[in-house]
Amino acid sequence: MKLYYAPGACSLSPHIVLREAGYDPELVKVDLRTKKTADGGDFLKINPTGYVPALELDDGSLLTEGPAIVQYIADLKPAAGLAPANGSRARYDLQSWLNFVSTELHKSYSPLFKPDSTDDQKNAARALLDRRYAYMAEVMAGRDYLVGNSFSVADAYFFVVNSWAAYVKVDLSGWPSVVEFQKRIAARPGVQAALKAEGLA
Repeated sequence: MKLYYAPGACSLSPHIVLREAGYDPELVKVDLRTKKTADGGDFLKINPTGYVPALELDDGSLLTEGPAIVQYIADLKPAAGLAPANGSRARYDLQSWLNFVSTELHKSYSPLFKPDSTDDQKNAARALLDRRYAYMAEVMAGRDYLVGNSFSVADAYFFVVNSWAAYVKVDLSGWPSVVEFQKRIAARPGVQAALKAEGLA
């Protein structure tokens, strides 16, 4: 499998999941500004949306959108325990968290990364993130993971989105349970391997 990624972007989530599942993926770095791959190729010919992650499967087909990719990887290696069984209530809980992280956290960070965002847009994004993190701090109090008692693909995604806080001056220190979650997930060997491969460790 070949993962198209940008260092530290949301593509880090499937990268972590690949490592946790025991894969050593072929990595293709993408410049998200120029839409060029590291070898000068046109990424838009691979994924017309220009977004990472994109996972090229062994049959040459392409799978996009992080929440779909991480579940696909988890289902390839069910013994790794990265997602509950399809059809189980716990699987729907997992999907619920993947959707929440995607729509309520991931997208809320977007204005903070855009150079053309106004101060009002950035302030509104920070206020929304404050409310979302207050909720997540309550959720994480007294638990180690988002679903059940073990690491899942939802934790990988949550970890990656939270990691953006330092880059855009979102202070997570007011939510100790989220900070502890970050430390716990960062210590995992699969996470460390992905961070190192992307030049982030």
